[in-house]
Amino acid sequence: MKNPLIINPKQEANKIICFLKKTFKEQKIDKVVLGLSGGIDSTTALYLLKEFLPAKNIFAVQMDYNPRKKLDIDLKEINVVNVSIKKIVDQFKVEDKNKIRLGNIMARVRMIILFDLAKQLNALVCGTENKSEHLLGYFTRFGDSASDIEPISHLYKTQVRQLADFLKVPKEIINQSPTAGLWEGQTDEKEFGFTYEEADQVLYLMCDRSQDINKVKKNFPNAEKIFERVKKNEFKLKTPYFLK
Repeated sequence: MKNPLIINPKQEANKIICFLKKTFKEQKIDKVVLGLSGGIDSTTALYLLKEFLPAKNIFAVQMDYNPRKKLDIDLKEINVVNVSIKKIVDQFKVEDKNKIRLGNIMARVRMIILFDLAKQLNALVCGTENKSEHLLGYFTRFGDSASDIEPISHLYKTQVRQLADFLKVPKEIINQSPTAGLWEGQTDEKEFGFTYEEADQVLYLMCDRSQDINKVKKNFPNAEKIFERVKKNEFKLKTPYFLK
């Protein structure tokens, strides 16, 4: 049986690029602002944008809290904007032990910077969320989930890797441990207690195929943990609550 998470990356890239072209044309906007973390999602989104927008119309914003090593990303002629968020974030005086709160502040500060720059430039803010993060609730509301356009939000993390490989994103980025860069040594999978490879298969069976969790648990040891995380963070997909 064919793995349903295997994509045709060439077709997928063409589909996304057509979607991006159409959206920018409809909005009568020809510039884009993107938060570039150096991870696979933001780099893949950047490489997709480069396929149809002039490099001079792309503004890649690096908003670090701590210094990081330079990665070999093709940024030729792209406008690279470096903004340290440390002074702003430190004003909140969050205790070191409250890492989640600190991470949320970082994500929301970055959102303010991106949308303010987009306002100045009359540009769209390009998001970099994938489907795995969305379903697991691994995002900050009104922070890294805020955007004008999302090119890869329909793809699971393992599918983003396939697309990144096709787009020739550097192997160093594809193979590195996914991290939100919230604190030293932090990685997504350490926080989860399971891998994206396992999560994507479980999420696909649960959400796309509506399989019973008890059936899924027979084949995946962390299925219950993945299911519990989805349920715990489900509220993020439902807010704000409002009268109908």
